[in-house]
Amino acid sequence: MNQQTKPTEPTARRTLKVPEALPTEQIKESPFEKLKSAVFRKKPTIQEIVREPTSGGIIFRLSKDQKDIEILLIQDSKDRWTIPKGHIEPGETAKMTAKREIEEETGLKNVSILSWLGKIHFKYRRLDKLVLMTTQVYLVQALDEHEMPMKEKWMKGIKWFSFADAINAIEYEDIEKLMLIAKKKIRSGDYK
Repeated sequence: MNQQTKPTEPTARRTLKVPEALPTEQIKESPFEKLKSAVFRKKPTIQEIVREPTSGGIIFRLSKDQKDIEILLIQDSKDRWTIPKGHIEPGETAKMTAKREIEEETGLKNVSILSWLGKIHFKYRRLDKLVLMTTQVYLVQALDEHEMPMKEKWMKGIKWFSFADAINAIEYEDIEKLMLIAKKKIRSGDYK
C-alpha cells in the first residue's frame, strides 16, 4: 500500500483581537509601570540639614618581608570595603575618635596615630534629612604584628590587604586618594 501524504493546507493566521477597553478591575500594572513607580517614587521633602562630624584611620603595617605595605579594611553590612570610622562624641577631638573607633571596630589596641591625612565630605539622604558628613582621616600604624583584628557583629568582614589589593577593594574614591597620600608618607618616612 502506497500511502501518500496529502499536502496540508496552510493554516489560517490567527489574529488576536484586543478589545477597545478592558474593564478596570482586570487591568493590572505592567512590570514597566511597577518599575517606573518604584524609581520615580516621590521622596519626602528635605526638612532639615544635619552635619555629622566623623573620624577614622587608614591602618597600615609592613608585610612580613618588609617589602609591601598592608592596609586593614572593614567590610560594612552592604559589602563595601572601607576604613574604620565613626561619629565624634561630645568632648572628643577627631584624633581621639579615630583611636576609639579603630579599637571598637577592629579590636586593635596597640596602634599609633602618626599624622592627619585629610578630610572627606559625603552627603546622603536619611528620610526627610540631608546628612552632610565630614570625616577626618589619620594615618595609623599597627604596632603589634601578632595582634589579630576582630570585626564587630554588624560587619561582614575585616581583612589585611596588600596595598594594591586595598586600592582595588576600597569603595570610595576619596579614601583611595588618601590611601595614596598615606603610601607616599610611609615610603618617605614623613609621618609627622
